[in-house]
Amino acid sequence: MTTAYSESSTERIPGRAWTVRITGHGARAAQVACSNTACRMPARSEDLNGLRVFAAAHAAAHAKAAKVNPSAYCHCGSQRCGAHPEIKTSCAGGVVMILRHDPIMRRVWSLEEVCETCAPLIPNATVVARAARPDRTTKRPASPNPQAQAPARPGIAGGFSSAPAEGDPAPVRRSRGVSQRPRRRRSGQGR
Repeated sequence: MTTAYSESSTERIPGRAWTVRITGHGARAAQVACSNTACRMPARSEDLNGLRVFAAAHAAAHAKAAKVNPSAYCHCGSQRCGAHPEIKTSCAGGVVMILRHDPIMRRVWSLEEVCETCAPLIPNATVVARAARPDRTTKRPASPNPQAQAPARPGIAGGFSSAPAEGDPAPVRRSRGVSQRPRRRRSGQGR
């Protein structure tokens, strides 16, 4: 069962999907099939409950072995959101792995990489894994000039700057070169 991805780039790739299905043969015999042709399946059997247990365990094994690819795009969206046709939405959010199993049909298990928006809209789906979020706390290399890394205060319309953050030194006020001489009154103004 090959389920791990080896992409290291940020290029979007199609979301993966596996389907495990029990198909009947004749009056009572059935067999399990997996969409991954590399998987080994048991022989045809009359023990339908045993095949259901195997199929559920096989789908769970795919879910456990598959590492969710954060660069995948929604498998549901690539199928034009056919899994939830009555609710239209745009694919968005992180990538999750869902397991779909209809308790009424009881013969099909689907494992899919979908977006966080589609996942709750898909009937009989359970989120079994989430893509790892990228680490946003990477440290910057030390600079020889500590002043170069000091963040500028955000500008506000009109040329003002924001208030200093807690722990920042108080801003230094500069004089504008205003002389200390008294103002002269203009002629024509009342005295």
